[in-house]
Amino acid sequence: MGFGRMKFDEDELKGQKPNISKTMLIRISSYFKPYWKQTLLVMVILSISSFLGILPPLLIQRIIDRALPNKDFHLLLLLVLASLGTTVVSGLIGVLQTYLNSYISQNIVYDMKNQMYQHLQQMPLQFYSSVKQGEVITRMTSDISGIQGVFSSTVVNFASNLFILVTTGVTLFIMNWKLALLGIIVVPLFILPTRKMGNVRWKLAKQTQEKVSEQNQIIQETLSISGYMLMKLFTKEAQEFKGFRTINAESTRLQIRESMAGRWFMMTLTTFTSIGPMLIYLYGGYLFIQGDLTVGSIIAFVALLGRLYGPVGQMTNLYVDIRRSIALFERIFDYFDMEPLIVDQPQAVAMNTIGKDITFEQVSFAYQKDKPALSNITFTAAAGTMTALVGPSGAGKTTITHLIPRMYEIEAGQIRIGGIDIRNYTLESLRSQIGLVTQDTYLFNGTIKENLLYARSEATDQDIIEACKAAYIHDFIVELPEGYDTIVGNRGIKLSGGEKQRISIARVLLKNPAIIIMDEATSSLDTISEFYIQQAMYQLLQNKTSIVIAHRLSTIMAADKILVVQHGAIAEEGSHEQLLEKRGVYKDLYDKQFERKVFA
Repeated sequence: MGFGRMKFDEDELKGQKPNISKTMLIRISSYFKPYWKQTLLVMVILSISSFLGILPPLLIQRIIDRALPNKDFHLLLLLVLASLGTTVVSGLIGVLQTYLNSYISQNIVYDMKNQMYQHLQQMPLQFYSSVKQGEVITRMTSDISGIQGVFSSTVVNFASNLFILVTTGVTLFIMNWKLALLGIIVVPLFILPTRKMGNVRWKLAKQTQEKVSEQNQIIQETLSISGYMLMKLFTKEAQEFKGFRTINAESTRLQIRESMAGRWFMMTLTTFTSIGPMLIYLYGGYLFIQGDLTVGSIIAFVALLGRLYGPVGQMTNLYVDIRRSIALFERIFDYFDMEPLIVDQPQAVAMNTIGKDITFEQVSFAYQKDKPALSNITFTAAAGTMTALVGPSGAGKTTITHLIPRMYEIEAGQIRIGGIDIRNYTLESLRSQIGLVTQDTYLFNGTIKENLLYARSEATDQDIIEACKAAYIHDFIVELPEGYDTIVGNRGIKLSGGEKQRISIARVLLKNPAIIIMDEATSSLDTISEFYIQQAMYQLLQNKTSIVIAHRLSTIMAADKILVVQHGAIAEEGSHEQLLEKRGVYKDLYDKQFERKVFA
């Protein structure tokens, strides 16, 4: 398995059934409410179509029983033209119905995708650090797109078949109630196998969706830039292809099983539908021989009976489709039911731009229960000063910085900015005042200018140039053939690490926030790149409240305050000189980085 993918056990769904409850159906119907006028028009069209569908068999009856025996060409012409006209009108109405079906279903998909995207935007960072990317993509694309058939097939088919059943059934009983009873005697045979088939197809459908999600996960991980590079460097192409082929084979097998389950079911229904007409021909033929029924009546009756059996078969199969649709809705609603844990408080206020202290007071946090990542963190980052965080990897430095913009919610204690708990600020105003520069700079696959404008869409060309000059990247950009319109590639792959970092700093300069967080911004860079980054950092951090994480102590020795983080707690606190005098953890880190050993 590549990159920690989760194994799906096919047996885990055995015995499960979709939750077809009243609450679920009401929730599903809420998506149709905005389009009730169009839905009502579809119902009117379906009722008209059901009446028009009765006419051709009745017209054929009159052609056979009246026009032909009486050799009445004028009547024959009228009946043929009437039959043709009915067919044309039905076709035109069908076109309008198809358009309305498509309009309603596509707009429902549109609404659900918008709702899902907006909902996922509100989910905490912890959600994205644990969920599989392929899973999110599957819910956003194939799951929601699959809902399109719920209206265009399930709802419309149900209404259409209901109208056809009523109009055709009434017509049959008016024509001959004995033949009508004989014809519908086989209807129970349609219903008996339906329930079991619904369970089988639902299980297969849900398992298929899980496999599709796993496929998306593999594609997302191994064919992204980072995953592709890792796969190539470790020569895992054959292993990853084997994993993909296995999942693809399982998905294909499930889809074939689902398709064949439906085919066998339809074959059984087709067998049953042939019994009714044979009974009509048998008994109807007897009545004809006795002189109680005409040939045209028999032919019309068999035609109408076929029109009756079609909807019965579809109505029974509709139960299968409903259960399959519920599987999709359950997966989608599973995501909708995940409530965003980090939201604005009812009385939240906007945070202004005036410089304020950042205070952590006995803050504790854990990614998982009983495994604390931070314990009783207490410190103050004074307004307009630089506070540095140092310590070994995994000590909790990045976690501390993620708590300030409320990417995660603390479990205990308080984080205050300007003496006010950050939970009492609106998220938008809080985050708008925070700029973040990380070691792993993320750039969209667009132009340099587009990536910079992400910070402030109304920025002018002059604003962009000034920010890039301050970040020591302008001269590099203008030397490129397309300048600021240069495409940076996926995740900025066409640029070096130092170039991406300086563009990231320019982006934060354009945002001009009151608080700057820098997480290993100079790590893993060459000496020249580090020099330019440090110069850009000097411009960026002027008159700002900043929190800087660094493994290279040379970049933070001038910090106003240095916090040594160890095992999720603050082990030491002070300036560079004060910490050296303490001869504690910081002094050990300093000695390891700066002492020079001469080997004989």
